[in-house]
Amino acid sequence: MSLKNVERQEKNIAVLEISVDKETFAAACQKAYRKNVGKIMINGFRKGKAPRHIVERIYGKDVFYEDAVEDTYPAAYEAACKEAGLDIVSRPELTIKEIGEDGYTFTAKVALKPEITVKQYKGLEAPYTEPVVTDEEVDAEIDIRRKKSSRLEDKDGEAELGDTVIIDYEGFRDGKPFEGGKGEDHHLKLGSGSFIPGFEDQLVGKKAGEEYEIKVTFPTEYHAPDLAGKEATFKGIVHGVKKEILPELDDDFASEVSEFDTLDEYREDTRKKLLENKTKAADASFENALLGKMIETIEGDIPEAMYETEGDNLASEYSYRMQSQGITLENYLKITGLDMDGFRKSLRPQAENRVKTTLALEYVAKTEGLEVSDEDVEAEYRKMADEYGMELDRVKEMVPAEGMKHDLLMQKASALVRDAGVKTEPAPESEEAPAGEKTEEETAAE
Repeated sequence: MSLKNVERQEKNIAVLEISVDKETFAAACQKAYRKNVGKIMINGFRKGKAPRHIVERIYGKDVFYEDAVEDTYPAAYEAACKEAGLDIVSRPELTIKEIGEDGYTFTAKVALKPEITVKQYKGLEAPYTEPVVTDEEVDAEIDIRRKKSSRLEDKDGEAELGDTVIIDYEGFRDGKPFEGGKGEDHHLKLGSGSFIPGFEDQLVGKKAGEEYEIKVTFPTEYHAPDLAGKEATFKGIVHGVKKEILPELDDDFASEVSEFDTLDEYREDTRKKLLENKTKAADASFENALLGKMIETIEGDIPEAMYETEGDNLASEYSYRMQSQGITLENYLKITGLDMDGFRKSLRPQAENRVKTTLALEYVAKTEGLEVSDEDVEAEYRKMADEYGMELDRVKEMVPAEGMKHDLLMQKASALVRDAGVKTEPAPESEEAPAGEKTEEETAAE
């Protein structure tokens, strides 16, 4: 196997001409014969017992070529790429040029990482909103903690929004029960929106021991196609009504839910943490806005294949995340009314942004001589292990050191752009982007 020629074309495209020698190809053809002979029937021979030369005489000399090529081209392509020393950023587009008993020659058309220039990455300007935490936000945050510490007490009388009812239910469509429509002793908080629209509202006013019959219409985009947009009836009984009791907002509450002895100290710590989170969000928004402006100054031809490959990566990431939430990509497309082409098209802007941002940050790192040490990588591994409660060796198995090093380098380059950026006053509300349109900052943040 050898690399015969490399032809560089416009827009960072290269064509590699690669040959597979006679001995390698012959061995692969013999392997293909052994793999397939058991399925071949020829008159005069028992199934799977026909000699290779008889099979080739009847079906042609090239009968095993396809399998032999599939078996040999990956190693040949990998060796040729290594020999060529090219930074390839796409899957190869393969074409067989010549093939026969003496081996075969094929070409691999690939995209190369482009040599781009970033005209400006220092002194970029972007709006920055100074973080402020209001008393109302502090109260709301503490109220969330109060609700988590609440308890439920039995309530006499009618159920109200905010109460929790314990119910049995069974759903019927056209008088027949449907799958997944039955439950017993289910705790449902009225007003939570966790059931079909209209269901919870019709339980308001019910009392413990009261039977009910509720009519609802499933949403048109409901995950079960046979129920979507259909009317249904639910029958059941209310076993009990419970009212949420919140703890008193005092020093005792503060000491129970925090490390502080007084409510004032707890409030101050809550304000501090909210400010830290808002500051991180504001800094990230500012940094993303700068990166968005930086990539507008890129000069150089970026191969279309890089965008396509990144689009494939994004589609895989989305699919994996949806599966972890119990929904397949196929069902997601049905719910959203998209086909696969429409889905991939929706990912295109994000794919372009990722590719351009990575290329630009690599340029910044190279230009500024930024480096990531082995100590930096080890520290990041330990940080990840602590955050996820995993063994250090397990984290290292999951995240290759080379990938970690690249990510840290990108973070350093991004921080350099941020620190060299200029904060400007946010535009007045009248100058904000119209509803439904995204600002440059929002697009960059994606």
